[in-house]
Parts: sequence; structure tokens; C-alpha cells
Amino acid sequence: MAKVRFSYVCQECGALSAQWAGQCTSCAAWNTLQALADTAPRSGRQRTQQQGFSGVLSPVHTLENVPFSEEQRRSSGMTELDRVLGGGLVEGSVVLIGGDPGIGKSTLLLQSMTHLALQEKALYITGEESLAQVAMRARRLELPLGQLQVMAEVSVEAILEVAQQHKPTVMVIDSIQTVFTEQVQAAAGGVSQLRESTALLTRFAKQQGVSLILVGHVTKEGALAGPRVLEHMVDAVLYFEGEQDSRYRMIRAVKNRFGAVNELGIFAMTDRGLKEVANPSAIFLSRFPVPIAGSLVMVTREGSRPLLVEIQALVDQSGGNGTLRRVAVGLDANRLGMLLAVLHRHAGVSCAGQDVFINAVGGVKVVETGADLAVLLAVVSSLKGRALAHDLIVFGEVGLSGEIRPVANGQERLREARKHGFTRAIVPKANAPRSPIAGLEILPVMTLQEALGQI
Repeated sequence: MAKVRFSYVCQECGALSAQWAGQCTSCAAWNTLQALADTAPRSGRQRTQQQGFSGVLSPVHTLENVPFSEEQRRSSGMTELDRVLGGGLVEGSVVLIGGDPGIGKSTLLLQSMTHLALQEKALYITGEESLAQVAMRARRLELPLGQLQVMAEVSVEAILEVAQQHKPTVMVIDSIQTVFTEQVQAAAGGVSQLRESTALLTRFAKQQGVSLILVGHVTKEGALAGPRVLEHMVDAVLYFEGEQDSRYRMIRAVKNRFGAVNELGIFAMTDRGLKEVANPSAIFLSRFPVPIAGSLVMVTREGSRPLLVEIQALVDQSGGNGTLRRVAVGLDANRLGMLLAVLHRHAGVSCAGQDVFINAVGGVKVVETGADLAVLLAVVSSLKGRALAHDLIVFGEVGLSGEIRPVANGQERLREARKHGFTRAIVPKANAPRSPIAGLEILPVMTLQEALGQI
């Protein structure tokens, strides 16, 4: 008999350990090590057969001689989802979608698959809900019911056998944590089951040219549950973002082999499911009718399009316990502390003894440094109690020496601002357009002091 060896895998980070321990030595998580059985072949021949080597070597080519064709994309039926995917689903691609419970993952995929099934052969596999629950949701959302094929199954072998018979072009598995393969003696949702089940499904999708979408659970920190190797095995990883009490949902691509990363798709949750937001900048600009201190609009860039986002700042006297609060919602909190130090050192404006709170309105997460200048001007506005003009737009990166550095795609940002009625813009000097933009006054600045002088 083959000798059975055990190793231990961390369910949080995927690190391997030779023996069990209460705490993972890689990520310091507690009680996350799980046994993983590994059957070692007794001979080199058995090892070769187990690894699938047939004895025939693959030929070696130069890149010039490798045949290829342009990837054929099929529309998901939703423009915003197609944008995040890079233009649609690619034949043979594997997409992993994660998000908090109840945020709308199953709803979005059911909407997309029912419309896609009108042109393509689609198969929806549910492992968490019954078929009656899926049908009930589809009827409540008033979706077309006649073409989409559905199945309730958790065995990977059974799923692949049915897929071989029906030959769908698009297949959804909701969710990957509920399925298991008989090749691994472990509970569904474990590290070994997740890895092997995903490997089998991915191999089938690549060989048959099926577009495969996997739904994944997330941990309490918001990361996809299971080993990080899952994100390396798939072609695209999409995350659902948004607060539970907000009607807006955002999908962000954090990995995409067929498109741009950090691309953002925006939806509104309604009683008829998720609706696409055609003009996303408008949802982040629901401002007060009169100017207020600490409020300023900036232009950020998410993926391939600019977005207008309102930045709000509140500077208030500290409670006197000796601890100053620096809170940033939707922005990098560590960068906020650095920007306040630059404001003090190079502009002479101090927030000592003050609590500083920053918020990106609408629940959007601004990950680029182009928001630096807007954050500092909003802080100064709140500190001085003086409102900024409603028609002012700002963007630019602030360096440690107080210089205003340019950001990418400045022309597109300015055109987006003008389209929404803004008439003045404080921008880095390197982003100033060579030809004037009708109706938009450009105020180029090189230093933080110059920017403060403009307001």
C-alpha cells in the first residue's frame, strides 16, 4: 500500500507546515491549520503516472511561430459587468467572484445568465440553494425563465459529467466552497477540496472552451476564503464592494488576464434586482445646494473611465485625552497622516490638537494618489471654516517636499469635469492642457502653497 503522509495547510494564507500548531507561522492566524493527506507513490514509475506524464515531450516553439487567434468574447448581458471583465466573457476563461453575504452575487449572476441563455447555452449550478429558491428569485425579478438550465449538485464529478452531456458555453457554480471531489478525502470547503475542485473545473473549462464563473465566500476581513492559490488558478478575480445599507453596489477587478485591473462596474440594487448605473459620476455628487466648509469634488480614475467623487473633511478639536484621531473612510488612512505632515511642514497649516476625519462620499474606495490635493484642500477648508466654490474641481498628487505631481489621463479628467458643469479646476501644472477647454478655467499649480493661494 502507498504510504500516507500528512502535511498541514493554513486556511487563511495557504502556507504549508510539517506539523500542526495552534498558530500559523506565516500569517499569525490562530487555529487555521488543517491536515492535508498526501499519498506518495512507491516508485518513480508510479510517481510519473500519478502526475499525468505520458512520456511524450511537448514541442518547443519560438513566439513568432506560435499560432494564435483573437479571443472571442461573449456579452454577459450587462454592460457594467462586461466592462469589468474587459469586454465580455472570454472562451475558456475562469472568473472568481467574491463578496459579503447578501451583497448581490447570486442575483447578478442569475440576471446575467437568464439573458445570456437567450443566445448561448448556459448552465447554472447551485450548491447552496434549492432549485425552488432559484426559480422563486427569478420570478420575483421578472427574468426570462424558458432557456436557462439549472441544476442542484455539489459533486465535481457529477457536474463535469452533466456538462459533458449538455455542452454549455457558459457555466456558473454557486459556490465553490460547497462542491467537493471524490479524489480528496476531506470535507467540502477545506483547503485541499477547494484546490483540487478548482483545478478539475479549470482544466475542464480550458479543454472544452467553456466560460466558467465561480462564486467564492469571503472571510471577515473581506478577502476570498480559502488558500491564495485559488486566485492564481483563475483568469479573473472580481470583488463586490458596497455597504449593506447602501443601494449601490460596485464590482472591482483585482486580477484580469484579459483586461484592465481596478476596473469598476457600478449597479443600483432595486426591487427588480441590480440595475446598471449609466452615469456613475452623478451618484457621487449629491451635494448640499449651498457650499459648505470641508466639501470638495475631485476626479479619480477607476480602470478606463474617470469618476467625480466628493471628498468631505471634518477637523474638530480633540477630546483632550492625548490621542489624536486620523480617520479616512474610502481612502488610505496611513497616507492621510503623511499628507497632514506635508501640510504643516510646507504650508504652515497645523492640525495639532485636532481630530481629522476624511470621507469619500458614496462608499467608493479611492486607491490612487490623485486625491492628495483634494484631501488637503478639504482639510484646510474645514479647519478655517470657509467653504470652497461649488464649481471647483481638484486633482493632483502631493509629494513629501510639497510639490504637486501630475497624474495619469489629466485631459480625460478635465473633460469629465466640464461635462458635469464645473467651470474651474486646480490641477498640476504638468496636467494643464495645451489648448483651452471651452467653459473651463484651468488653474495650474506646482506647489502646495500655490494651491492654497488659489483658494
